[in-house]
Amino acid sequence: MLRIGTLFLATLSLTAVSYHRADAQQATGEPGSPSATTTIDGKYLPNQPPAFGGQIGLDAKSSKPYWPPQIVPPKGAPNVLLIMTDDAGYGVAGTFGGVIPTPALDRVANAGLRYTQFHSTALCSPTRAALITGRNHHSSGFGVISEQATGYPGYDSILGVNNATIGEILKQNGYATSWFGKNHNTPAFQYSAAGPFDQWPTGMGFDYFYGFMGGDTSQWQPYLFQNTTQIFPWVGKPGYNLITDEADNAIDHIKQLNAAAPDKPFFVYYVPGATHAPHHPTQEWIDKFKGKFDMGWNEMREQILVNQKNLGVVPANTHLTPWPDDLPKWDTLDADSKKLFAHQAEVFAAYVAYSDNEIGRVIQAVEDVGKLDNTLIIYIEGDNGTSAEGSALGTPSEVITIQGIDIPVKDQLKFYDVWGSDETYPHMSVAWSWAFDTPFKWTKQVASHFGGTRQGMAMAWPARIKDAGGIRSQFHHVIDIVPTILEATGIPAPVMVNGVAQKPIEGVSMTYSWDKANANVPSARKTQYFEMFGNRAIYNDGWVAATTPPAPPWLMGKSKMPDVVDGYNWELYNLTEDFSQYNDLAAKMPDKLREMQEMFLMEAAKYNVFPLDNSILERILTSRPSATAGRNDSHTQAFCPAFQPAMLRAS
Repeated sequence: MLRIGTLFLATLSLTAVSYHRADAQQATGEPGSPSATTTIDGKYLPNQPPAFGGQIGLDAKSSKPYWPPQIVPPKGAPNVLLIMTDDAGYGVAGTFGGVIPTPALDRVANAGLRYTQFHSTALCSPTRAALITGRNHHSSGFGVISEQATGYPGYDSILGVNNATIGEILKQNGYATSWFGKNHNTPAFQYSAAGPFDQWPTGMGFDYFYGFMGGDTSQWQPYLFQNTTQIFPWVGKPGYNLITDEADNAIDHIKQLNAAAPDKPFFVYYVPGATHAPHHPTQEWIDKFKGKFDMGWNEMREQILVNQKNLGVVPANTHLTPWPDDLPKWDTLDADSKKLFAHQAEVFAAYVAYSDNEIGRVIQAVEDVGKLDNTLIIYIEGDNGTSAEGSALGTPSEVITIQGIDIPVKDQLKFYDVWGSDETYPHMSVAWSWAFDTPFKWTKQVASHFGGTRQGMAMAWPARIKDAGGIRSQFHHVIDIVPTILEATGIPAPVMVNGVAQKPIEGVSMTYSWDKANANVPSARKTQYFEMFGNRAIYNDGWVAATTPPAPPWLMGKSKMPDVVDGYNWELYNLTEDFSQYNDLAAKMPDKLREMQEMFLMEAAKYNVFPLDNSILERILTSRPSATAGRNDSHTQAFCPAFQPAMLRAS
């Protein structure tokens, strides 16, 4: 009997050791010791647990313990700090020629590279879904925001288990992962203490979440969560503002990670709500911009283009696109209008600068813990073009405006002295939004033109990117960030995560552009479609075909729309000669236009874009799952979206 037991235990031990050796890719430490680590091939996540690799005798004296090795990223893998702001077009940041100083973005650009043809989807949560999955927004279920989900595969606002986020991938390869700021990628019908939480950040691969749910929130009294628990840190704290609180929390988190596990790489996803409405900077920052916009939106536009040309972030032959006929020119306004509108821009600019300052503090914290050299920092200014959701006049309460109600200038002036405070939920005039998208046409929501989709982006990794201050003009999209991070970390895109086969990553890595010798090589991205609310475009190898928007977004969907399939006019642009989409070639090159239109249809079929839908208000009223439907008890009122404080003030 003893011999049989000995043979059995020996066989068990040999099998376990063999299994462990096959599993390990890069091991450190004594195998089986508490300090042992290993990397994995990462194709199937989670990795199969190794069998016991020690020896088991009849008693502890004749046995050998074994500890499964800790999974770590490949040797030398960088920390990753992924930053994105909100509702800021190409002409906002001083780093890309804007009139608002953005020294934190400057810091990243000067240490690394500026990308001048980088694109979003034209709307917030669709861009964010594409950013964290590496797949197009329709492929990820976010053809629109969750509040307008319609139940089709491209429009259900569910990322799904086959769209693992970069957080999930990095976490299962040994990274510490965290998310700070805006989360607009949880289905709106799951904003509940009852869950389910699989589509909340902590269910999508992020160890820690500190931020708000939904499209926007008051920065003074935010709809704030720590992981899945609602918190109220502003209570008893006069002067509290979420923009600073997010930075403080991220800095503390980075320092705690460094103290607890200094060798463990981190992935920090930092996405503040600025500069989405409500524009809520502190008074200190508002005071810095007093009088800075008295020149008006038309002159500011011209100034931005000069700055952009001087910086080299637009070609020298770039044309300023025409000013729209349905927006007033500055010199036609009366004195009260100029006073109000200039102040709206002052508060917006303060919000931009304030947010950039707090982002700078987070970047500085990475340097303070000694990790800046081996940290890949990606800073995207805006998840879409500047927002036109404030109406032609602007508003002291965004909630009123999105209901299609304009407030006259004389009534808005009553809020002049408290604009940006917790007594307002403000947004600015569309004319400023158009100007802040210089040199392009259109704004947020308009996916057909670069005013809605072109973002300033800078990327730095001091240990790897050596062309400090370089400019790159390759055409790229937010879906290209995930493959860039994966290539930088040496981690492959998994084929299976948590037992579910994954959709292929649809982005392409941008790392080829990092070396100075490759500064002018052709873009690795040859084709990219765009679509939002029926406005659509297709890019291919230097050409763009785009539909003409039949109605401006600031009309909030109240216009009668044409047939979404056949009722749109199309435009055609050669971007190699026409950076700003100024010279429409559609009438001169009908065959090229037809070729591009057919390409759009093929791409749309591939990525779940159909059925096309140009409705806005109707989609808000679409029947969809609800956390409260059918309930009539008073407790239902305890759960409410972020707009409630502003709604109460507006009423």
